[in-house]
Amino acid sequence: MRLGLGIAAGDDPGILAPLAAEAEALGYDSVWTNDNPSGDGLLQLQAWAQSSSRVRLCVGVLALDRHDPAAIAARVEELDLPRERLLLGLGAGFTASPLRAVREGVARVREALPGVHLAVAAMGPGMCRLAGEVGDAVLLNWMTPERAAWARPLVRDGAIEAGKGPDDVEILAYVRTALGPDAGERLEREATMYMQMPHYARHFESMGVAPPAVGVAASSSAGVASALQEYSAVDEPVVRVLSSRSVPEVLAVARAAIGA
Repeated sequence: MRLGLGIAAGDDPGILAPLAAEAEALGYDSVWTNDNPSGDGLLQLQAWAQSSSRVRLCVGVLALDRHDPAAIAARVEELDLPRERLLLGLGAGFTASPLRAVREGVARVREALPGVHLAVAAMGPGMCRLAGEVGDAVLLNWMTPERAAWARPLVRDGAIEAGKGPDDVEILAYVRTALGPDAGERLEREATMYMQMPHYARHFESMGVAPPAVGVAASSSAGVASALQEYSAVDEPVVRVLSSRSVPEVLAVARAAIGA
């Protein structure tokens, strides 16, 4: 199983700069960071680009209510990010018309950055179909293995309607992963934070599961890899590590995820 490795962006990209080379050496396909008001995701990708040579450089996601497509393209150019290794995740954020915002945003980024691969963040059925239609990949978020299996045919339907092959759009998924005696508590805190946002609350309700049950919480490294194997409907689970922004801590989870 291909795997990606993800960690939240912070105000000092240099702290995590060695992570891309380490992930590359472990055999990870991609490294991921998010983008938030306190952490510039594209700046973190620049640090990783300079310390690695092969691994895909991915941001998940740039919210279109905070990032204008033209500004995204200008920032990619300014940071001289390697287009052939780049995967830009785009999401609606808190826009009033999410499907329209994503459709238009993807089109504008494609026009400004030809050849760069784009992933669409999706949870609901409409966005899953749209991801298949306009994206090169879909980034699923906060999904159980069963929900990811439910999403896959929706993405395929969108791809087919757009004239693509049924497997032309990659299915990627963030899998929140915590390791250690307090792993369950960390996963619950993360889920509780997201539950404060209405669209995430509706998403958890639609799955019919308690938020702390979504993701991987393991007291020892032995259980991490087997839990990730349950995401067989996903082309590439992204191990989104819930830990401090410490390279040794992140790598401990990364090694557990591949059974090293």
